[in-house]
Amino acid sequence: MPIGGLTTRGPRNLLRQIREAMAGAGPAQERLDLVVRIIAQSMVAEVCSIYLRRASGELELFATEGLNPQAVHTTRLRPGEGLVGEVARLAQPISLSDAPSHPSFSYRPETGEDPYHAFLGAPLLRGGRAIGVLVVQNRAERRYDEDEVEDIQTIAMVLAETVASGELLAQDELRDIEVAPHRPERLKGQRFAEGLAIGHVVLHEAPLPPERLLADNQQVEEIRLREALIQLKDGIDAMLDGGQGKLAGQSYEVLETYRMFADDRGWNRSLEEAVRGGLTAEAAVDRVRNEHRARFAQARDPYIRERLHDFEDLANRLLRILAGDKPGDRDLPDDAILVARNLGPADLLEYPRHRIRGLLLEEGSSASHAAIVARALQIPCVGRLQGVRDRLSEGDLVIVDGETGETYLRPRPDMIAAVRSRMAVRDQRQAEFAALRDTPAVTQDGTRINLLTNAGLAVDLENLDLTGAEGIGLFRTEFQFMVSEELPRLDSQTALYKLVLDAAGGRPVTFRTLDIGGDKVLPYLEATEREENPALGRRAIRLGLDRPSLLRLQLRALLAAAAGRELRVMFPMIATVDEFRAARELVDVECEWARRRGRPLPDLLRVGAMIECPSLLWHLDALLPLTDFVSVGSNDLFQYMYAADRTNPLVSDRYDPLSPPTLRALQAIQAACAETGTPVSVCGELAGRPLEAFALIALGFTRLSAPAGGVGPVKRMILSTDLTAARKGMQTLLGSSSGSIRNELESLARKLNVVT
Repeated sequence: MPIGGLTTRGPRNLLRQIREAMAGAGPAQERLDLVVRIIAQSMVAEVCSIYLRRASGELELFATEGLNPQAVHTTRLRPGEGLVGEVARLAQPISLSDAPSHPSFSYRPETGEDPYHAFLGAPLLRGGRAIGVLVVQNRAERRYDEDEVEDIQTIAMVLAETVASGELLAQDELRDIEVAPHRPERLKGQRFAEGLAIGHVVLHEAPLPPERLLADNQQVEEIRLREALIQLKDGIDAMLDGGQGKLAGQSYEVLETYRMFADDRGWNRSLEEAVRGGLTAEAAVDRVRNEHRARFAQARDPYIRERLHDFEDLANRLLRILAGDKPGDRDLPDDAILVARNLGPADLLEYPRHRIRGLLLEEGSSASHAAIVARALQIPCVGRLQGVRDRLSEGDLVIVDGETGETYLRPRPDMIAAVRSRMAVRDQRQAEFAALRDTPAVTQDGTRINLLTNAGLAVDLENLDLTGAEGIGLFRTEFQFMVSEELPRLDSQTALYKLVLDAAGGRPVTFRTLDIGGDKVLPYLEATEREENPALGRRAIRLGLDRPSLLRLQLRALLAAAAGRELRVMFPMIATVDEFRAARELVDVECEWARRRGRPLPDLLRVGAMIECPSLLWHLDALLPLTDFVSVGSNDLFQYMYAADRTNPLVSDRYDPLSPPTLRALQAIQAACAETGTPVSVCGELAGRPLEAFALIALGFTRLSAPAGGVGPVKRMILSTDLTAARKGMQTLLGSSSGSIRNELESLARKLNVVT
């Protein structure tokens, strides 16, 4: 019998035969048996076998041509057992001229494979995970050449997609097959945005349907791939050279990694060979991405594994170039639950807001861009769900529980009923909050609390009227920069700030100047030097003072937008009094610039500082007389107090903000402001949670700026609080030696009948 690759070079004809066999009538096993016969004949192999992974992790022989047919559905290999198990474990092909001599060889007498020496196995990859193995064998000792390895990988890719899509085996025939999981599952993650949602999965990286895998014209696909690669590289070069940004939010280092991958000869050659083998350009990218995903996932080095994410971003961008579309162009269900590894702010905003009911992320943090945008849009979001993408298929029903930080995949009817009941209770609570919208936030003993909201997007402005907030205590101006592909011009910045002030309708708005750096990096402003610890690097006001033209442009836009009205501006991450002096001098410079040109100025200008750096705690006596107001940024203040990166899930939840050190620091700030008569507010996430807000007002703070979803619950808490009794109880708790007084605060709230 002849040996040596496909009878016709290139697997396109073979793939079409496989597709025809799958589409035929008859039982699934007969069609699967036909598939292995076709592959064996075309590959000139004496044996062809397909193994699929069971939920237990075992690999079961599902079909064979050449081995003992009685072994089908009888032979099962434990995870990692034998050469087949090794192919699945490594998630890459193995080619051997004498398989029985290999140390991983496992002899199974029931298969009758004794006479076969040559072995070539390729994994069936789905989402970077081996869901099965395709094997061909020959009696003669021979080494399969590169073309044959390439061919079997292409065939394995098509088999993986068609099996998972249900074209080869129906779902009821895949009950225990770990291909496209369909059993109910519960995953525990972290709560990024509160709320509950039930809906159908939309994968941010949409899978390729099987009908788009095979090329009709190889030459056309080669041209499409070549042109897309050129476009990809040109776009990255433009970003690196400081031209228009195409990947807003990605760091310079990541862009350099993109360029490295884009120029990698091995990657380019793999794509070209996949297209020459009969795949479309999209299928070639998807196949190579799956292979890299599987290999990188085996790496123990966290840095190497992180490079996988950079590579996937590159592959996804190439797929979008080939498709010529954006996420917003996709046809989404009305109850879409978006599932992604991670998202930038622009990614989420590209989707139609009215169709997105929830968000599930494999990575991220509660302080990430996607989480902040999700809270602004009031979209329930759960993150840190490791492997959630591989456990879901497009259209699966899921529950997003933003209250417990859990998600339920393909939930049972009783679980759906229970969550719907909770949603009804939540809706009732929301109705109660809405009824309080126009009620002043006054404590039981008559203290008025100014309750404002945080904002950063135009869509946030709707929440002012919906929540009854008295104004915007923190408007994050950086979002306009983060979702833009280039530095926003003066007129576009002015237009946004004017829109915000108009929407506020006379209610106060406090604009925070550009707070970028750290985890918020813009490619069109990226420095050439890489910072080892960007959270402690040149960010926020440091960047503004280093690049005064950037800060002055923003101040000019703010002054123009507020002409004839009150303007409140505050500078972030002030660490020294000298930094505030320098920043305020730029405000004076811009005011003088406008006066000389006869430009109208605000009727009232107030300039403040954010207290986020612990250094200011011991220099408030020098800072406060220079400011018109201050605002406590509790998120960053506690991050720096505990030296714990709030975007790092390994340490972000290690320390409780309701601890004596943080509360004593807040008390010191409030006392200093009271002594000097300086207005002070708290605008971190702390202000939006009832128990934490209870602690703040008990410390003496009377101005809170909360996320929109927290305004109602915090107002209800305020209305139920006897502030005099709360302050007395708080003073006792501040002397605690415990690392957290959360439990004690909860007991105090219950004792005082405070609704938290």
